[in-house]
Amino acid sequence: MAERNVHFKGFFGRKSLFRMFSITSILFMLSLLFVLRTTGRRHFFYLNVLPKSKILALSDEGYSQSSSQPLKKYNLFKCNPSKQVLKVYMYDLPPQFHFELLGWKAEGKSVWPDIRKMVPGYPGGLNLQHSIEYWLTLDLLLSEFADNSNGRSAIRVHNSSEADVIFVPFFSSVCYNLFSKLKPNQKKSTNVLLQEKLVEFLTAQEEWKRSGGKDHIILAHHPNSLLDARMKLWPAIFILSDFGRYPPTVANVEKDVTAPYKHVISNYDNDTSDFDSRPTLLYFQGAIYRKDGGSIRQELFYMLKDEKDVHFSFGSTLKGGVKQATNGMHSSKFCLNIAGDTPSSNRLFDAIASHCLPVIISDEIELPYEDVLDYSEFSIFVRTSDALKENFLINFIRSITREEWTRMWERLKDIENLFEYRYPSKDNDAVQMIWQAIARKVPAINLKVSMFFSSFCFLEVPPIFSAKQSAY
Repeated sequence: MAERNVHFKGFFGRKSLFRMFSITSILFMLSLLFVLRTTGRRHFFYLNVLPKSKILALSDEGYSQSSSQPLKKYNLFKCNPSKQVLKVYMYDLPPQFHFELLGWKAEGKSVWPDIRKMVPGYPGGLNLQHSIEYWLTLDLLLSEFADNSNGRSAIRVHNSSEADVIFVPFFSSVCYNLFSKLKPNQKKSTNVLLQEKLVEFLTAQEEWKRSGGKDHIILAHHPNSLLDARMKLWPAIFILSDFGRYPPTVANVEKDVTAPYKHVISNYDNDTSDFDSRPTLLYFQGAIYRKDGGSIRQELFYMLKDEKDVHFSFGSTLKGGVKQATNGMHSSKFCLNIAGDTPSSNRLFDAIASHCLPVIISDEIELPYEDVLDYSEFSIFVRTSDALKENFLINFIRSITREEWTRMWERLKDIENLFEYRYPSKDNDAVQMIWQAIARKVPAINLKVSMFFSSFCFLEVPPIFSAKQSAY
């Protein structure tokens, strides 16, 4: 009997369980690393910095160019060949968290507007650039009325146990933009109060408890949105514009998803322009004096302002600024996208809508769909340190030939649809591409949820395995 008790203790004692848990945790981290390595990430080496049609080789004497290579069509479904539809459970949050922020008034106990009759509008101007939560929520609501799922990447399900992910419909960006200021007699702004209520609601839900929030999708596209709640909701998958204002333990490329801004300027429909009919070589209009990493804008301004075929000036959305920028980008060959207060800006997506080849100078930028879309086929990447070298940037841009520009320009028009937000959504537009990006995270999410559940079970040791009983 004593021998059996010793045998029992050796196999099921706390030390043995701890060893098993440690080994399992190590295997989990190795498996997770393997899964996440497949997401890929652009590195700023010179073989990747510039378009495949023009590779820059630095030397003491200057630079040289490689021969042109044809651009390939990219298979957007290479990571999801079956085009399997993502099943999304969406919380029925009270309207104060979503459409009520847009001025919609609920009738009776209804939570959602009847989008078959009326779709609430979204505030215009710069508010639109961070409106991602609006488009995704509308798409889920519409999925319940759609006749078929052709071209659809996600559908709403009403049983959370059937879902791949849990969607949190909090319009955090517009909440920050419109409700951050204190109203009379308020001690806390509506933006802060709603974040507190959101944390209280989510952490009380069984769906959050069973996964630790790891399968929840939370939108915080504006860099300052969800500022108070993000440190409490960090296990969730965030949909962001970039990671500039997040510590890597809270948001990172392995866990979260970057989504494109909604462009502000008008699309260039029926574009019949070409290399010769776009007179401006290089275009930038926007805020020049920025803090943090955006100081490069000021330095480039003084380097480029006197170049005869370069437009580099201050601009805003006021006094016809959007129309002026639209005309300027539509008549330019290249458009600068320079880091500002954060690594990303809407200017990249304005350039794509204008069919103006983006020149990206932002060393820390993480781009939407970068694991399935090769940006070097239609964009140019330049390191900040190189861009600030005297005459480096302008000489390189001038050296790009008509044939090289035209090849990239044609590719830019091919992929333009991937960055378009619209309702109803269409096949492979921005809404569907974001759902697909989330779907590619599901295997890693499931692995993390399984390990969370296993660790939870380990902490809740059944009485039969208690230390006291194993000592008998």
